[in-house]
Parts: sequence; C-alpha cells; structure tokens
Amino acid sequence: MVFSEIFFMASRTLRGSLYTYMYYVLGIDGGGTKTVGVLMNSRKEILGRGEAGASNYQSIGANAALISIESAIKAAIATVGKVQVKAICLGLAGAGRSKDIEVIQGIVRDLQQSPNLPIEWILPNNIIICHDALTALVGGIGSDVGVVVAAGTGTIVFGRNQQGQTKRVGGWGYILGDEGGAYKIAVAGMQAAMRAYDGREHSTSLVEAFKNELGLESIEDLIEVVYRRGWGVREIAALAPIIDNAAVDGDEAAREIIDESVRELVRATSVVVRELTLTNGFEIVTVGSVWGAKSNIHEKFIASITAELKDASVIMPRYEPAYGACLLALKQ
Repeated sequence: MVFSEIFFMASRTLRGSLYTYMYYVLGIDGGGTKTVGVLMNSRKEILGRGEAGASNYQSIGANAALISIESAIKAAIATVGKVQVKAICLGLAGAGRSKDIEVIQGIVRDLQQSPNLPIEWILPNNIIICHDALTALVGGIGSDVGVVVAAGTGTIVFGRNQQGQTKRVGGWGYILGDEGGAYKIAVAGMQAAMRAYDGREHSTSLVEAFKNELGLESIEDLIEVVYRRGWGVREIAALAPIIDNAAVDGDEAAREIIDESVRELVRATSVVVRELTLTNGFEIVTVGSVWGAKSNIHEKFIASITAELKDASVIMPRYEPAYGACLLALKQ
C-alpha cells in the first residue's frame, strides 16, 4: 500500500509495534419507496444511519434520486461530522444494466462534488454499483454466498456461490414476472372473485371480501376501481391481505392462490440453487412483506424447499441491505 493510500485512513491505534488503521465506508440501499444510508468503519461498526425518500431514478429522475441519496448520506454522517470515506456501495433496483450504471455513476460523481456533504472522498473511484438483490443477500446472510428470496410487491430470487458465480430468477416486473408477489396474489384473488361471480367456478368468500374492503355495492364495481381510478401496481398489491385473510378463514380459492405462490417461489429458488451447485449447509434468506402473511406462506415455503434441498437452511435477515452494501464496500 502506497503512502497516499495509507494517509486517507481516519485514525490509527498502536497495538504493540503494529498500527491498525481506521477507515470508513458508505452503504446505500435505494428503491422506489425509500433510501437508506449507513456509515461503517473498518471494524464493521455502524456509526450512523439515515433515511430519505425514493431513489429509483427510472421513476423519479436522476436529479430527484441524487437529492434522496445525498439526504440519506447526510443523515448517516450527522453525528460524526467531517469524515474520510474510502469506498461507497450503492445497491439499487435495476442497476444491473450497463445504461443504468452509467446514469448512477453520474449521480455519484455529483455526490462527490456536492458542497452539502462534509466528506473527503479519499479514493474517488472506489465505487460499487450493484443490483439491490446482491446487497439484500449480503446484508441478510452477512456473507456473499447463499440465496435471497425477495417477495414483496414483486419477486426476485438471487444467489451467489463460493466461486463468485451468480444466478438470478425473476425480477421481470408485474407483466412479465413477479410470480409469488403481492401484486400477483391480489390479481389472482380478483380474478377468482370474478370467475365465481360468473359461475365459472365454485363460490368464494373473496366476492364479499372485496366488496366490504372497497365499499362496493356489487363486485362488478371492481371494474371501476381497477380500470378507471388510475390504480397502479402498488395500490393493487395492497389488496393482497384480502386473499391472505380469506385463506386463513378457510376459503378454498384463496388457499389455492397462496399455495401456488409458494410453489412459484420454491421453483425459482430451486433453479438458482441447482444452477450454482450450492451444497454444504448454505443459507436462504427471505426478505419482503409477503413472508409476513398470516396464511403461513413462510412456513409452507420452508417445509417445501428444505424437503427438496436437504442442505438448505431458511433464515430471516440478520442485517438490512444497506449494511450489506457496507460489507461489499469494505472489500474494496
């Protein structure tokens, strides 16, 4: 290590005749709802954490994304004051494409020139830009080997093996994919209600459940809700608890929707594990709102996947994705 690289380290402690140098990294987890920034030192101690608004530039624009990331960082370093940062890792949705990375690199360059951040960027090119599935994996497990199964509004399964090979299944959005996610559960529930109303399938409590939840005089009014109110993916996904509750109450149509969601998540996970040849006690971390469903989606998934993959253990996240971003930055 050359002297200029040593000099950036913020502090040092004498231990015998050897010096242990302290340095700092930033981890960013940015999505369509919020942005989280974490400041960590070389001993993996969290010194600060900050939150701000959305930072998915594809939906809010690069300038708005810059403001959110800057605000999250500013809040994370507020208690520390001026800090010297060795590396920064940004885990952002959709950041796997080269054009997206170019845009994000521009955002980071603007960050590094911002007069609003009391940061000295010691190695300005020490930047990691990656998909948020990787930071969710590393944060969730505390290691970069294993599988993350993310099931929220949408779904994606991502894994990495000890050789550094990665495999992704899903994450294609609400039209092309997202099987097992809240949006698809909600849509399947509405479709089941309409088929029952038509007489194409057996009756289901979902008809009355949707009417009661949305204040509809007739289930036919669901047309106005879905097509004419300008509802988007998030608004529709928010209806998933209706199916969840109906499944808990024993509704057969709702139970089948939940079970099919589990099957889809198991299929996707199995593909990732087999592609990466993961063995010897690897971990699968589950993240996202779907896993908190009352209808035991998480328990059903664990039972199915561990019956199929004997070496797997399913865990809840140990740390948040921004923590995982910091761990990746520490490796730089």
